[in-house]
Parts: sequence; C-alpha cells; structure tokens
Amino acid sequence: MTITVYELLLYAGALIILFMTPGPVWVALLARSLSGGFQAAWPLAIGVAIGDILWPLVAVLGVAWLVSEFAGFMDFLKYVAVLVFMLMGAALIRNADDALDANSRLTRPGKWAGFVAGVAVIIGNPKAVLFYMGVLPGFFDLSGVTVLDMIAICTLSFLVPLVGNLVLAASVDRIRGLLKSSGAVRRMNVIAGWLLIGVGIVIGLT
Repeated sequence: MTITVYELLLYAGALIILFMTPGPVWVALLARSLSGGFQAAWPLAIGVAIGDILWPLVAVLGVAWLVSEFAGFMDFLKYVAVLVFMLMGAALIRNADDALDANSRLTRPGKWAGFVAGVAVIIGNPKAVLFYMGVLPGFFDLSGVTVLDMIAICTLSFLVPLVGNLVLAASVDRIRGLLKSSGAVRRMNVIAGWLLIGVGIVIGLT
C-alpha cells in the first residue's frame, strides 16, 4: 500500500462528519424503522453503503488517469478538495435551519424496495462522483494508487456509512426526538459545518 494509516484515519473522520449531517437518508431510515422496525431499515442502509463503494472507485480510477496524463494535476485537485470542504461547511452553517424532507423513493415498504432505493439514491446522483473526484485527492496521493489502496478506500467508504446508518436505525426513539427538534438539527448542522471547514484547513496545511 502507498497510502498511510494517518491518511486513512483522516478520510474516515471526514466520512463520519458527513454522516453526522442530517438529511433525507436519515429521515428515510427513521421512517422505515418506525413503520417496520430494524428489519425494515437495514436493507436501505446496505443499499446506501454498496452505492457508496462505486463512486470512490470511479473517482480513484478517473483521477489516477488524469494525474498520469497531466503533470501538476494532483496539486490542483488538492486545493479543489479544500474548496469543496469549505463550501460544504459554509453551506451547512448557512442552511442550518432548513427543515428535513423525506424522499418518498426511500420509504417504500419491503426489504428489496429498501435495498434498491438505497443503491439508487447514490448511483442516481452524478454529483457524488464529482464530490469524490474533488475530495479524494485531498486525502491521498492518487498518482500511484495500488489495488490494496483502492480496496482500503472503498472499504472505508462502505463501512462508515453502513455502521452509522445501522446505529441510526437501531436508535429510533432517540433519533426521532432529535429530528423533531429544530434546535438540535441546527446545532448538528453548525457543528458538522465547522468540522468540515476544519477538515479543509487540515488538507490545505498537509
């Protein structure tokens, strides 16, 4: 492997911060848990996590090719990553009071429907690959990635949202109260926003 444990830990930390930001997947998991318990929610969590493997893989392969073709492209992408995190953090803070809306595609009943919805919400979002293409170069030097490096990156991209979403689904009562409180959602968004800005600063300084 060419990537270090520190780089993996920093990337995992960023994924955790992103997960902490309440959004439609949170609302869908809560709705499915309330209607059918943990059994109804875990297929959606699995689907989301599997979808989260694809985009990092596409981004790593695409960025690795671009780096091989254009000298200095890696440095450019590093500062793109800084900008992405700064803008995401600022947007979260600015829109911290926005209400959460459930996506009806994610709340259809049935295990298979839940799994497919989880995959579809990630695969059907072309912004995801742009996000990963802008973010991954800030954490890893993709100019010489190996198969083991890609496995490590994709494994983290899979495990962090999966564990987070399963814990979320299993904590229905507490999370339900949290999402009903506009003040609590605002605090989480503001905290996550500043943490994302902090990640951007760390990337820029390393």
